Amino acid sequence: MLPQPSIQPVREERRRYQRVKVHLLGRYMLPDRREYPCQVINMSPGGVAMLAPGIGNVGDRVVAYLDHIGRVEGKITRMIDNGFAMTVGATPRKRDKLAAQLTWLANRDILNLPEDRRHDRIVPRNPIAILTLEDGSRMSCRIIDMSRSGAAIAAEQKPPMNSQVLLGRVQARVVRHLEEGFALEFIHEQLEETLEDSVTAR
Repeated sequence: MLPQPSIQPVREERRRYQRVKVHLLGRYMLPDRREYPCQVINMSPGGVAMLAPGIGNVGDRVVAYLDHIGRVEGKITRMIDNGFAMTVGATPRKRDKLAAQLTWLANRDILNLPEDRRHDRIVPRNPIAILTLEDGSRMSCRIIDMSRSGAAIAAEQKPPMNSQVLLGRVQARVVRHLEEGFALEFIHEQLEETLEDSVTAR
């Protein structure tokens, strides 16, 4: 009897790395080092499809910072309407971590968990802000995106979970650590028209 062709691992791989529909905002950089905002429409640990204003060429290297996911890099594989698809270069360990994050994000949307996005996220015109920690020390940080109820922050230092901080002059609580920084939930919901001025106030 002839040995069966070994197709199981491929099928296994495909099932393991299924693309999930996720709505994530972020920023990405093309080889010319220009940065653009983007919105992920679906993602697997091996690839991402995103809506993007600055479209490069197939084969171009892309570095993206995605809300909840952190830094991913890869190459553009094909163009789609108003955007492109790219590979995700990652170690097997990082791919497994990504798979877990994507499962959580997809389930969160289905189950409408409390961490769902109650408000639209926006990327501020001036993303640099000052964060005041519980001990009164101040540090500079970059706002990845924000809404009336919270913000995702990129910073070298991560304040402890549940600690109270001030982003500009807005009181907030650290609710999650991200790969590139942390997520804040505002103590009081903010007004859309004054949000940007409040969080970037010095």
